[in-house]
Amino acid sequence: MKIAFIGFGEAARAFTDSLAGNPAASIVAAYDIRQDEEMRQAALSRGLRFEKTVAAAIAGADWILSAVTADQSLNAAQSVLDALEPGQLFIDINSVSPGRKQQSATLIAGRQGQYLDMAVMAPVHPRGHATPVLVAGAQAHALAATLENLGFHFEVVGDEPGAATAIKMVRSLFVKGLEALTVETLLAASATGCLDRVVTSLADTFPGLGWPDNARYMFERTLHHGARRAAEMREVAATYDELGFVGALADKIADVQEKMGAAPVIDLPPGELNPSVREVAAMRLRAEGKSLPGSR
Repeated sequence: MKIAFIGFGEAARAFTDSLAGNPAASIVAAYDIRQDEEMRQAALSRGLRFEKTVAAAIAGADWILSAVTADQSLNAAQSVLDALEPGQLFIDINSVSPGRKQQSATLIAGRQGQYLDMAVMAPVHPRGHATPVLVAGAQAHALAATLENLGFHFEVVGDEPGAATAIKMVRSLFVKGLEALTVETLLAASATGCLDRVVTSLADTFPGLGWPDNARYMFERTLHHGARRAAEMREVAATYDELGFVGALADKIADVQEKMGAAPVIDLPPGELNPSVREVAAMRLRAEGKSLPGSR
């Protein structure tokens, strides 16, 4: 099984690393819109060709895995059309709305390619391609044996593209929303000098959430992955709008994720929670030309 990647970021690298040494799979090439040295070395160090065009990357591949940012998912599908060979399988693991995946599936089918909607349901580290995924599409059941042989941890959830991503998108409103709700609450609590009281109250009311330890985890997820999560939440907004519900809620969550991702740190500063959160709050406000209450 020859596999090529479009997009060679965190997910693609994790899949490549976990598939390494599997005799049933051969990761042959990657293309990324970022044509810089870091991206090139990430591919070459793993034994892949790093190509300057999509056509060169997917030539001769059995499977094409699209692992790009959410806002580029349709562009990725469009980019393969001129070079797509009949029967090549396009696996779309991007976190986008059901409607977006259906658009991509239609494009691929129009060139006699096959399409698989794959939704990654947990962080890709440390399990890589063995991370739990949901799959949907006309070929989903037929591909089950091959996916199992390769070591994917998957569940087939439907015959129509969009069925897998729908589950992820609906769930993401809660998961990424809880992250945004937590960090924004604690940032505001720190800014007003009541963080300890707020955390104590939340721990009493919601002891199952693991206060205060979960706070550091929520900050790490948003600071480290905020930009990517923001793009995903825009797609969640589109999903909820398609369903007739309140997509604007997901858009506001995306705003928080985006602001956190733009902060110049990827973890809470070490030390006690209160001063660490206050430091991040100051960073956030400074980026908008504002300052914490009581500071100059």
